[in-house]
Amino acid sequence: MKKTIAEKILGAHAGRDLRAGDFALCKVDFTFGQDGTSSIIIDRIKELGVKNLKTDFCMVIDHSAPSPSEGVSKVHKKMRSFAKDYDQDIFDIGCGVCHQVIPESGEVLPGDLVLGADSHTCTYGALTAFSTGVGSTDLAITLATGKNWFKVPETIKIIVKGKLSKSLFAKDIILHIIKEIGADGATYKAVEFCGPVIDRMDMDGRFTMSNMAVEMGAKAGFMPLDQITLEWLNSRGVAKSKIKSIFADEGAVYEKVLEFDISGLKAQVALPHVVDNARPAIELKSVKINEAFLGTCTNGRLQDLQIAARILKGKKVAPGVKLIIAPSSRAVLLEAIKLRLVNTFIEAGGVILAPGCGPCVGTHSGIPADGEIVISTANRNFKGRMGNPNAFIYLASPATVAASAIKGRITDPEIFL
Repeated sequence: MKKTIAEKILGAHAGRDLRAGDFALCKVDFTFGQDGTSSIIIDRIKELGVKNLKTDFCMVIDHSAPSPSEGVSKVHKKMRSFAKDYDQDIFDIGCGVCHQVIPESGEVLPGDLVLGADSHTCTYGALTAFSTGVGSTDLAITLATGKNWFKVPETIKIIVKGKLSKSLFAKDIILHIIKEIGADGATYKAVEFCGPVIDRMDMDGRFTMSNMAVEMGAKAGFMPLDQITLEWLNSRGVAKSKIKSIFADEGAVYEKVLEFDISGLKAQVALPHVVDNARPAIELKSVKINEAFLGTCTNGRLQDLQIAARILKGKKVAPGVKLIIAPSSRAVLLEAIKLRLVNTFIEAGGVILAPGCGPCVGTHSGIPADGEIVISTANRNFKGRMGNPNAFIYLASPATVAASAIKGRITDPEIFL
């Protein structure tokens, strides 16, 4: 039987052959929660009387880090106490975003089955893992039993080909794909990204695209396991002997196969208040901005900071614009300091936050005022996403965000590249 990646991974964890549409009880390899979801996980574990957790588990304090309020501080203290009592790992304030620090740690490997109490857990599909988000109670049940129920999703194969312009990046490609497929066009499907453009894409770009698979409704968004993946894992101390070979069979059955030729595609921007409302940045040059945010689990990695710094070097942020940068992890921040990227941001008029989610979810560090327009490298622009339902969020690549910060209006970065 020829199988997709989703069928292979779920079948291996169920201990039997599975096809799309089958239901199965599967052993889970790794789980995690963050400070927005871990409090409920902890409550459920204690209600169930669980003394020993049945999967590898960690918690990450990233959504409100450092704490902006008494209530959040209480949650953080609760997480630290649980981690100590149950002898579990915790990534505390300043470590970074869960979807960066967990892959950096080498905890997730190709072929793994991962559940996270966070909707963007699909990010780890860049490592060819079946990784998806669940609710806190579902995660607690997994911790108590080591397993969970899954419906094997049908898979959409997405082939990306063509020639990238110098101002086109992974974020632009995924925004374009989501626009064409729609915000619910891949609901409860798995997505396999492949093709010449993906084959040449580095891991930072692959993480960006897998991260946003959920924005078209997908349960998982897989990238190919190839030399690029192996080298990235090896650089994080993962021995080749620990890496399983996982790939889709030739002749596997897909729900559909879609091809995207990105030759000639311009830098993309998703307009408020939905992610699938993308248009070329050049068509939005009349839109003035008040805030530019560079960071998040989508685009706060080192390459993202390098791209933005290349544009901002020797320039100043436009008067009246707040430029906020949140590196995705401590390791990324340290490397950015070493490469003097931080100097570039501060000299341009930017503000550097502690590694973490920053203002993405609207809990602290950059909540916009009524009527303000934000251009952000985040993955969502829903009404109220950044803490104010009366603000307007546009999504774009780090290059477009940096160019827009300089000009004070939405700007195609091509003029700076």
